[in-house]
Amino acid sequence: MSTAIVPKLLTAEEYLELPDDGQRTELVAGEVISMNLPGYRHGRVCNRIGRLIGNFVEEHHLGATLNNDSGIITRRGPDTVRGADVSFYSYARVPEGEDPVGYAGASPEVVFEVVSPTNTRRKIAVKTGEYLNAGVNVVCVVDPAYKTVNLHFPDEPSKELEGDAALTFADLPGFTLPVSRFFE
Repeated sequence: MSTAIVPKLLTAEEYLELPDDGQRTELVAGEVISMNLPGYRHGRVCNRIGRLIGNFVEEHHLGATLNNDSGIITRRGPDTVRGADVSFYSYARVPEGEDPVGYAGASPEVVFEVVSPTNTRRKIAVKTGEYLNAGVNVVCVVDPAYKTVNLHFPDEPSKELEGDAALTFADLPGFTLPVSRFFE
């Protein structure tokens, strides 16, 4: 009789210490999952979101804007670490002057996920739910193919915005922008 070998599940801290092998990955329920590198359009939209949100956040001294799939712990036991395309952390969640080397230890207020051609609705829904359960206030699913932004909240119905509809956030007082600006 053979015994099945069960792979060791990694913690978020162990995952952070793995050597960079050039692969894009996330930690899902303790297991390292490989992901495809996104394409040109995805990168361009992520960069635009990061610049527009980041410039506002910096100008108004509200916190920090991260991109480049910076890790967010969405679950413990077994651990899951997701890489948000763009995220906003207020100084209330990560105090000014702190610059964590590892994961923030808090969830961001706002997360942007840009849909890639390889994403499925199910994968996006799972990831969105994880962010919300981890304490994110709003998850913005940005779809370049349809030029829409779907806003997901923990305790209220989702909203779809397109065209010149104004994107605003309670966590970014004074920010307003037509969603079409993400796709220019």
